[in-house]
Amino acid sequence: MIDKEKQKLNMKVQWTKFIAVLVLYLLFLVWVKSWLGLIVVPFIYDVYISKKIRWQWWKDAEGPTRFIMSWVDALVFALVAVYFINQFFFQNYVIPSSSLEKSLLTGDYLFVSKVSYGPRIPETPLTMPLTQHTLPVINAKSYIEWPHWEYRRVKGLGNVKLNDIVVFNYPAGDTLVENYQNADFYRDFCYATGYQLLEGEPVDLSKMNPQQRYDYFKHVYKTGRDYVASNAQQFGEIISRPTDRRENYVKRCVGLPGMTLQIKNHIVYLDGKPNKEPDNVQYTYNVQLNQPIPDEMMKDLGISMEDLTSLNQNGYMPLTKHAAKALAANKAIVKSIKLAPELKNDMLYPLDAVTGWTRDNYGPIWIPKKGASVKLTMDNIAIYERPIQAYEHNTLEVKGGKIYINGKQTDHYTFKMDYYWMMGDNRHNSADSRYWGFVPYENLIGKTVAVWISFDFERNTTDWLPAWIPSSVNFNRIGGLN
Repeated sequence: MIDKEKQKLNMKVQWTKFIAVLVLYLLFLVWVKSWLGLIVVPFIYDVYISKKIRWQWWKDAEGPTRFIMSWVDALVFALVAVYFINQFFFQNYVIPSSSLEKSLLTGDYLFVSKVSYGPRIPETPLTMPLTQHTLPVINAKSYIEWPHWEYRRVKGLGNVKLNDIVVFNYPAGDTLVENYQNADFYRDFCYATGYQLLEGEPVDLSKMNPQQRYDYFKHVYKTGRDYVASNAQQFGEIISRPTDRRENYVKRCVGLPGMTLQIKNHIVYLDGKPNKEPDNVQYTYNVQLNQPIPDEMMKDLGISMEDLTSLNQNGYMPLTKHAAKALAANKAIVKSIKLAPELKNDMLYPLDAVTGWTRDNYGPIWIPKKGASVKLTMDNIAIYERPIQAYEHNTLEVKGGKIYINGKQTDHYTFKMDYYWMMGDNRHNSADSRYWGFVPYENLIGKTVAVWISFDFERNTTDWLPAWIPSSVNFNRIGGLN
């Protein structure tokens, strides 16, 4: 049968197809710098020229075999194609939370370009397509740990720019507990549990020297971690994930490598100069109403039902500057409106230091840059300890007020990677770098280039549809970002 099929072929056409496909494939291998892919070339040759392998043997079968295999063939081809495109070119993501409102809305579907910063070679290549780290229903790992390749990124079209909206792997997601995989292992379990267990031990950090404070925070962390580890029935096993298998986050880049970032009265400053805020940046306002806000006004000002629920339950809601100004001007509806007061938060990055920083007054903090060195002191070691250890894989110890990296005493460190500072546009409702620190270059996935569809889930009181069904599609948001 194969010989008969070959006789029907126009070999000039087949050779033309083969050469075209081969050239494109070789260019791809050059781009990704993977000559291992050459083992596929004989199979490409066979598909177009030699026809030794019966790739579509099932076409000669009868009955259900042919029907089933035709669907299997199409499904396998689709999965391979999607996996290839998603891995190296672009991928679709959906906004899961309100941290970027109103620039990006919850439920927005994004096109994320992986070629903008350069796609990564997968660290764990044997995986189920269309999954990140967990198989649905059975809740098992969707990837196999072996082989486990070292991090490598191929050349992209450019670099991260200030105010880019970036998709990246959650830096603090390297470690987690099975039963609470969405929680921050370090903040929510190790430190929070440690403080709770040590609550009865009076501590005055102001009377401690730097080494004593450093040791105290290590003690808090160890106490919490040991408790979690010894209560696997409650928390589950402590597990780790490769970089590219961690949760995907999307935030705006507000600080580039080598910059000194500081937040003063909620405004981000870079190298002493205020950074231009996005048009739709939001802050939390305390609002008192004389009467309910009309539906039409809510729609015009971009006030969601979620925002209104927050107001009814907590007395405050997130608003853009435009919305806050418009509400303040309407005295008939609004009794008072003012920016929410600063909140004390002991769970800001770095978790193992006393900084006095808050979400609205933070830093200054220097963002590490590849090839640049930082002078290490007992005052800043907590800031740079995690990049040096967790991201760049060094050992670090502090003994007798002295810093040791890989067993050698030192007072400086030269970084091997670039790092970035990411924040949400909903500044008072965003889990971002203020809480978990720097984003390493190796964690970057891609740049958000377009919102391809945005659903409107808002309801009027007269609507009969349930809230989980979108009532319309916001076509004005297709094709670009605000």
